[in-house]
Amino acid sequence: MRVVSTSTENATNGSMSNGELRGLPEGFEAQDWGPGKSVIITGGTTGIGRALALLLGSRGARVTICGRHQEELDDALAALKEHGADANGLVADVSRPSDVERLFQTADEWMGPLDVLVNNAGLAADDVGGTDIDSINYVVSTNLLGTMYCTHHALERMRPRKFGTIVNVGSMSADVRETGSSVYVATKSGIQGFSGAVRKEFTEDGIRVVLIQPGETGADMNPHSPEEQREKQSASEQLKAEDVALVILGALSMPLRADVVEIDVRPARQAI
Repeated sequence: MRVVSTSTENATNGSMSNGELRGLPEGFEAQDWGPGKSVIITGGTTGIGRALALLLGSRGARVTICGRHQEELDDALAALKEHGADANGLVADVSRPSDVERLFQTADEWMGPLDVLVNNAGLAADDVGGTDIDSINYVVSTNLLGTMYCTHHALERMRPRKFGTIVNVGSMSADVRETGSSVYVATKSGIQGFSGAVRKEFTEDGIRVVLIQPGETGADMNPHSPEEQREKQSASEQLKAEDVALVILGALSMPLRADVVEIDVRPARQAI
């Protein structure tokens, strides 16, 4: 598993910054997502993960991303560097426990204590009757088990500090349950239930769990061509990945007394 970084600096302390966002009117409070924050984003080389890495990285957070393909990783890290982000990345497949372990070890060594895990890696899938068994196994292992593996490692690091946020990127498919995608629906329904249970289990440890469920979003795994996606976005029938990233930033910015538990965000004109 090759590791690539946009920075040649050694890992720093990486300790949590308790600074709050300045310039707000009296009575408003928000966590400042700037220098001192550290985040791991799975599936951070494309789509929502990449957009979020660019957003948080451009604000000064240290970002570790992973993806399955070297070319996409190199491209994402180049974009992060162009935006002045302090970013690191590696090729990793979250369906493999050994890859997940090395992902967290790499992040430990490079950026120190972990503030946020974003479980974003995911694959599209069709109906269970038309999907072969090996593909079913791989999609479930990536979408659901990968989320569990990463959460396990994040909790090991966050619980001793009594601080941390886990963001799970689900889908409104968990509620809509559209036909022709039962394998995908099963994984996103699992993430929905998992998020609620983990929040109850670890809220007393200071761990926040955020579930975000987007509607149709432009991404590489979207069945529409890039041109068709742009047309749908112009018609408010599809979200951009950047839209979802902004919502996640908003959830992360909330004061510690306020937990954002679950967010549905949909295109203005998507019939759901």
